[in-house]
Amino acid sequence: MRLRTLLATTTAALTAAGCLTATGPATAQPHAQPHAQPHARPDGPHHACSPSVSIDRFSDALDKTTYDGTHVGNFSALAVDRDGSLAALSDRSALFRLDADSLEPEAVVPLADEDGGALDSEGLVVDRDGTRLIGSETEPAVRRHAADGRVLGRLPVPAALRVAPAGRARTNGTFEGLTLFPGGRTLLASMEYALAGDGADTVRLQTWQRDRGEFRLGPQYAYRADAGLGVPEVTALPDGRLLVLERGFTAGVGNTVRLYLADPRRATDTRAIERLDRETRVRPVRKTLLADLADCPTLGATARQPQPNPLLDNVEGMVITGRHHGRLKVLLVSDDNQSENQTTRFYALRVRL
Repeated sequence: MRLRTLLATTTAALTAAGCLTATGPATAQPHAQPHAQPHARPDGPHHACSPSVSIDRFSDALDKTTYDGTHVGNFSALAVDRDGSLAALSDRSALFRLDADSLEPEAVVPLADEDGGALDSEGLVVDRDGTRLIGSETEPAVRRHAADGRVLGRLPVPAALRVAPAGRARTNGTFEGLTLFPGGRTLLASMEYALAGDGADTVRLQTWQRDRGEFRLGPQYAYRADAGLGVPEVTALPDGRLLVLERGFTAGVGNTVRLYLADPRRATDTRAIERLDRETRVRPVRKTLLADLADCPTLGATARQPQPNPLLDNVEGMVITGRHHGRLKVLLVSDDNQSENQTTRFYALRVRL
């Protein structure tokens, strides 16, 4: 997601030669800038994850560090702020500002709901006026926050998307991804998992349309995730398509992380359709696999638990940081859940659509 999750030609490019290493993880020390290491040509064959996606480098530099007394991690969303810095959203009620080159934390803002309660903050957009749109999967809700964290309001949410018994959503399965389309008129949130009564792998994508400065409920679409996977993140592209992350975890095996190109522009509006089972005739969002991250080179990464590829972890956040030779520069981040078995890891990808 970006602040605005749109591709911005003026965003600071994540060159990060001193931050993301191609040959191995940086030493995880608080506020230490990793030493730059030589690496092969980014588009070389041993950096290819697929014909469409290559990985430049990764960094574990922020893993198990603290800033201003706050754990630097639990990251669920990324965005590029209006000043070119990175915003990194923690699902433990905190929003960090990171230097775009070094990834060093520069500030942290605490977040809360209208009553001062903790947020399970999962999705992030910085609107054109600098306010933060933050999705919480507890209710679920999308709130507008000032830069200092104050709640300014919240958007309407369809009853069916609320957590049961208020609606048909499962706990920890609601709004995860949040993105703003080009022009700033359409906001989209992705549910992570299916509603009760829908097909097991059918995820709903909810939109809002900006009308006289306010976001009002808009069309809703059906997105069919791969079996056993959920949708932790979506990012809008300038042409109206989406980058979609799909993710899952199997104990003893590890994580599955796949990147898709999706097109909602001809999908059926499903907001009036109560049940989206296999018998329901709708046109879902079309999707094309760009890469399975298990197929990426390891780049010397290590894992703290079994993984199909030691590079993998619990990837949740994604943002487009610019373009390079016709490819999108995409940054991913994993959520370490403050667990010794998981890692806060950043991944610098290049994606050809």
